[in-house]
Amino acid sequence: MLQRDISTAREVDPRTCVLEVVQLIVKHPFAELDRVAGFAFFRTWPKRSSLGGVFMMKQSLLAAFAVVTGLASLTACSSPSSTTAPNPPSTSPAPTSGKVTINWAASPIANVGIRKQLIQLFEKANPSIKVNLISQPSSTDTNRASLITEISGGSTTPDVFMGDVVWPGQFAAQSLAEPLNKHFPASFFTRFAPGLVQGATIKGNVYAAPFFMDAGFLYYRKDLLQKAHLPVPKTWEQLQSEAKTLVSNKMVKYGFVWEGASYEGLTCNWMEYLTDAGGQVFNAQGKPNMDTPAAQHALSFMRGLITSGVSPQAVSVFQEPQAMNTFNNGQAAFLRNWDYAWANSQTPGQSSVVGKVGVVPLPTFAGHGARGYACIGGWDLYINPHSKHMAADLTFINWMTSVPAQTVLASQYSEIPTNATVQNSPAVRAKNPVLSIVGQTNLVARPAQNPYYAKVSTAIYTNVNAALAGQVSVSTALSQANAQLASAVGSSSL
Repeated sequence: MLQRDISTAREVDPRTCVLEVVQLIVKHPFAELDRVAGFAFFRTWPKRSSLGGVFMMKQSLLAAFAVVTGLASLTACSSPSSTTAPNPPSTSPAPTSGKVTINWAASPIANVGIRKQLIQLFEKANPSIKVNLISQPSSTDTNRASLITEISGGSTTPDVFMGDVVWPGQFAAQSLAEPLNKHFPASFFTRFAPGLVQGATIKGNVYAAPFFMDAGFLYYRKDLLQKAHLPVPKTWEQLQSEAKTLVSNKMVKYGFVWEGASYEGLTCNWMEYLTDAGGQVFNAQGKPNMDTPAAQHALSFMRGLITSGVSPQAVSVFQEPQAMNTFNNGQAAFLRNWDYAWANSQTPGQSSVVGKVGVVPLPTFAGHGARGYACIGGWDLYINPHSKHMAADLTFINWMTSVPAQTVLASQYSEIPTNATVQNSPAVRAKNPVLSIVGQTNLVARPAQNPYYAKVSTAIYTNVNAALAGQVSVSTALSQANAQLASAVGSSSL
């Protein structure tokens, strides 16, 4: 009701607006008006527990009236280009008192109904906004291509979309995402864990709100290791040896499953092995650096997992769902997957290994340190610049990154929250063992801070996959990848 009242007040002339806003303050004396678009200056409004009672209320009313009067004379209760409050741009229709429907495009999150639960909770908290879910492809590349086609064509749908953390460079360059800092105050971005907002920032503008983080982890069957009297592996070589022992002893069908298909997920896996081996995709001068001894070591090991029988040949077409299902069905001893895999593996009805799983940071190559590297991933929330419901879009993003929504993601679905308060909550960490080991993990990012990243990643995963499938040699795959990387960064097209 408060949102509806204030939306109505903002449509009248400045003098009437001043009077109506003060009336609203009296009508809703303890409301958190700072959450309403355009009223960020009421952040200090006293709560019910404040001391001073009536005196403080009178003082706050006078202060609020003075601030509103000043703003009204300058902005007529509307500031489309303001960078201090989430106001809708002038091209969007003014908020109305009727119900608004926004379209949220999002690929499945762990395939366990997270999206629908969050929508239900949001609509309960914001009854004037209905969210229509558009389920996107689970393939990141297909999802990205679909959204680019729609938005670049001027479509107003979707209003909000969930996108990979590596998209800001390309989406900013092609004007496919609305700069959020044009609408949200700077204080909004302080809720996120360190470093996340920088990843969504291109040339001073923030193009996405961090939604949830991802990082790679090693999941293992505790019961199988105990029965075989084997320790939890700390090196890749040890994992390969133990997995081979378990398969040879017919204790499990597959030793180790992971994401080896020709898609973005393989780039993530590759970054973990390559970085741990001491390599990098580009050198300090920005030149392709894939055809090196470190890259040879990393890709030879990955191919060796398949040729040794530790990983099935089919792993070269595995994405996250295939790897997860194989592990959940009890057919694999080890799994490399994202943080969601913990909750997924512990869900009765979809997993046969409930209570039998452990999770640790990814291993390292022998002699390369105490632990390996995990590719940092995750998903952000973006706004279509052509959306006609900017105010509702902002309300949706504000709630989805708030403590209540992020607590659901972390405690019920083992996603790593981006909200720092939730990420550091002892209660949440107690329910999510993945959060307790995030700090022990060496994180590595993909080389995504440029508009050509889509081509860069394609050059990586297509050639690495060709080697995994045995279509080309390791040396040929790396040589071809290097040449394609040079072409990608030198291209004039995205």
